[in-house]
Amino acid sequence: MQFIAFILLYPFFWLISILPMRFLYVISDMLYLLFYYVIAYRKKVVRGNLSLCFPEKSKEELLVIEKKSYQHFVDQFMELIKSFSITDKELSNRLSLTNPEILDSYFSNNKSVVFVSGHYANWEWVPFIVETKLKYHLSVAYKKLPNTYFDNLIRRTRKKFGVSVVPSKEIYPEILKNLENDKIGAYGFIADQSPNWKKIKYWGNFMDIDIPVIVGPEVIARKLDLPVFYFKTVRLKRGVYQCSFVLLEENPKSAPLYQLTDKFIGELENQIKTAPEFYFWTHKRFKHINKKPI
Repeated sequence: MQFIAFILLYPFFWLISILPMRFLYVISDMLYLLFYYVIAYRKKVVRGNLSLCFPEKSKEELLVIEKKSYQHFVDQFMELIKSFSITDKELSNRLSLTNPEILDSYFSNNKSVVFVSGHYANWEWVPFIVETKLKYHLSVAYKKLPNTYFDNLIRRTRKKFGVSVVPSKEIYPEILKNLENDKIGAYGFIADQSPNWKKIKYWGNFMDIDIPVIVGPEVIARKLDLPVFYFKTVRLKRGVYQCSFVLLEENPKSAPLYQLTDKFIGELENQIKTAPEFYFWTHKRFKHINKKPI
């Protein structure tokens, strides 16, 4: 069944991907109408998330953010499809990096680094910029897709520009192996998902709400004392993004426990408050709200 779904959808996705971006955004505009007004895809989740995070905003203000977030959600989907065929040149015209020099001293001193980010703006394209603008080789932790064939497709797409894609459970052993072989690298994590209830280690405050947060990147960084940067991505206009690095902790091992995680949450929160429409509101980030043990 997985294979049938793949062979039916992949040719269609590939044909779409070779279209110029302006045509993809025409398709995106039509899909937005379908997803928002007809299917109402996870509208209850989106509406609930926005109400929790912005209690001070009126219904009219929340509705504007809601509609814009769906428009960006569909744009992000079309940009992912475009990844199947996008060229180095086109990608370089759509991505820029403001401060790559911030990592030069770490690379010169043979120091591996950790990048953390959230589901904000475009997290599918931005790893490619590391391979083209930095001296580091990037390995990105990811969660496998249920469909094996689509999972392999996404992995091949992400690796197309040199990025290594590593299942989350295997990223720590890979870092250890590289360090043992005196091989430095950059390691990327998307760390704003809601953890499994049995794996909760820490409750942080995100958008003034107490929720459990993922601490894996901090645990790894503390054990190996690797400097950690927030990978900040801003959408300048449709399909054009600007990236920058924000140092969170240079020596995580000596920092107070969970300070690094709190700093990451703070950076992501600031971006969301500045332009909430570019966050991925369809996920159930707050499913454990009001469940924090006393």
